[in-house]
Amino acid sequence: MGKIHAGATLTPSFRDFLPAWLAGQPWYDGKGSPRPVGFLRFEDPAGQVGVETHVLRDGEAVYQVPLTYRPAPLAGGALVTTAEHSVLGTRWIYDAVTDPVWIAAILGLVATGGTSDPAARSGFGPAEARGRLIRAPLVPEAVTIDLDRRIVPESTPGDAIGVVTGSWHEDGSVKSGRLAVLRQTGPKT
Repeated sequence: MGKIHAGATLTPSFRDFLPAWLAGQPWYDGKGSPRPVGFLRFEDPAGQVGVETHVLRDGEAVYQVPLTYRPAPLAGGALVTTAEHSVLGTRWIYDAVTDPVWIAAILGLVATGGTSDPAARSGFGPAEARGRLIRAPLVPEAVTIDLDRRIVPESTPGDAIGVVTGSWHEDGSVKSGRLAVLRQTGPKT
């Protein structure tokens, strides 16, 4: 996993770039005033890429924004912004759904029935993502991850081979919902 640098700063900060980026997304129908309610962290086995999902509330809707933070540009990735990390230098920040490290983390979470890693953010209660394999085998090359950008109540569609659910603390209680559905896109091997 990438090391967390306590006390490090990011310029521009998430408060500076994330609301504007979010407002420009076709799946976002909020009022433009999202506030963070939790963070989910995933492991990069190579320890090079930061992988984190921001859970944000805007009115009644709760959104998830998975991001990856890289030390160099990612060919074919959907760049959100670049930022200066006070310890690591320039970070290229991507919409994680276009990053193979995030995809591998989600596939691994479901294949193992695992949970996300703790995110070290002061002022926020614990949050976690949980994977559940419904039908084996999970063949990574024949699976698509359908991300619920706007988090929906926990449910399992009939064609799902796996699901990812999440929980976070907000206003003194635990909230939860479905984060993603994995579906088979090709023949099983």
